[in-house]
Amino acid sequence: MVCGMNETSHPTAALPHITGNALHNRPLKYFDFMMAASVLILVLSNVIGASKSAVVTLPVIGELKFGAGVMFFPLGYLLGDVLTEVYGYARARRCIWAGFTGLAFMVFMATVVVALPPAQGWGNQAAYETVFGQEWRIALASLLAFWAGDFVNCFVLAQLKLLTKGKMLWTRTIGSTICGQAVDSLIFYPLAFWNAEGFTHALVIQIALTNWFFKVTWEILLTPLTYAVVGFLKRAEGLDVYDEGTNFTPFRTAV
Repeated sequence: MVCGMNETSHPTAALPHITGNALHNRPLKYFDFMMAASVLILVLSNVIGASKSAVVTLPVIGELKFGAGVMFFPLGYLLGDVLTEVYGYARARRCIWAGFTGLAFMVFMATVVVALPPAQGWGNQAAYETVFGQEWRIALASLLAFWAGDFVNCFVLAQLKLLTKGKMLWTRTIGSTICGQAVDSLIFYPLAFWNAEGFTHALVIQIALTNWFFKVTWEILLTPLTYAVVGFLKRAEGLDVYDEGTNFTPFRTAV
């Protein structure tokens, strides 16, 4: 058990258990803020961190190279865990579609702005293309990987909550991240870099595994924070949602 945490003695254990369908028109204090944070982290991690390759030196392991966005992108999965745990799968699904739409618009806007002819005397076009330019296959891979990975993450967490009867939160946050990030990596890295110039097949597999391990480890380290946020939101909203009878299709936004 992680950090000795046990839901049976947690103050949220006494909250009323309701189904996601019963939550339909109930006023919620923090859901909108959580959705906004989820979309913001997703877009910024793709805009600011995606194009930079960073390196850290670790004991025993030595130098470890990774995409800088990996440091913050897992926070989106953490919020997906929190949204599903507190508000249920249907509302998490709505956030995924909001994030997908925001990410798609970001890609479209970046493509249009980069393609516009620069004004005479403006000498930053090359730098602008380096930061905001994206190859079509990388943009497509990012969209598909986020969509599929996030839905797997939320689905697994919702099912594990039913299976564990709401106990052992850490098992479903870590378990869902293992599955969701695996799907994300299996889609993104082959689509984006397989047979690309400078990337051998072995290198693509190595990068995918390294980033998957980094993201899962990050989720494990953030477990105490996840407990704190989930506990606060459940108490503030006065509910604990279980996805009994939920329609788990990803192809809808209604709650």
